[in-house]
Amino acid sequence: MLKYNRILLKLSGEALAGDKKFGLDYDVVTKICKSVRDAAALGVEIGIVVGGGNIFRGRSSGDMERTRADHMGMLATVINSLAIADALEQLGVDVRVQTAIAMQQIAEPFIRNKAVRHFEKGRVVVFGCGTGNPLFSTDTAAALRAAETNADIIFKATMVDGVYDKDPNQYDDAVKFDTLSFSEVLNKELAVMDMTAASMCKDNGIPILVFSLDDPQNIVRACEGEQIGTLVR
Repeated sequence: MLKYNRILLKLSGEALAGDKKFGLDYDVVTKICKSVRDAAALGVEIGIVVGGGNIFRGRSSGDMERTRADHMGMLATVINSLAIADALEQLGVDVRVQTAIAMQQIAEPFIRNKAVRHFEKGRVVVFGCGTGNPLFSTDTAAALRAAETNADIIFKATMVDGVYDKDPNQYDDAVKFDTLSFSEVLNKELAVMDMTAASMCKDNGIPILVFSLDDPQNIVRACEGEQIGTLVR
């Protein structure tokens, strides 16, 4: 029994690097994509937004002009999007890549109605280039694409198994939340998504489920309604 019929999966670029910390670990990418395949086989319609921090992170680019740095970061997300698409295709999944900046030789432009039609045909759609605008994160891109395509929920797959009141890697007494309201996230500035993304989800009534990607099968478990991670609603 599926709890969610259409999801927007947000992956960090760092997750695709695995222990390498930089670039792509294809074993890790394939492992994640196997879980995406399994979820799609259940009938879940899946959109994916991926970051580019494993290749280039715009906001950490030192003295570089911010707009240019962010454009470079968008291109990094396209590399990751194509890697995910290739792994999914090798697993027998029908997939399309759509980009917010036109690059017609390698991907479709983002067109909302076309993306929805791909979902209806059982295709996974990977959204590259973030929002297509500098100064916005890929978290905000995930919120935007989720709202545009009427996703039931955003799955934010991270390296932590939920949202805590403080960094669990630094504090042994960190407390994990099972559920949170958007008001609590915004007021306490909890590290769920950036504030722009969280506000957009709040305004559009899109819940966010934050869970660990250490076991990619959590994607399938979440689709089936198993209680994992932290639900923000």
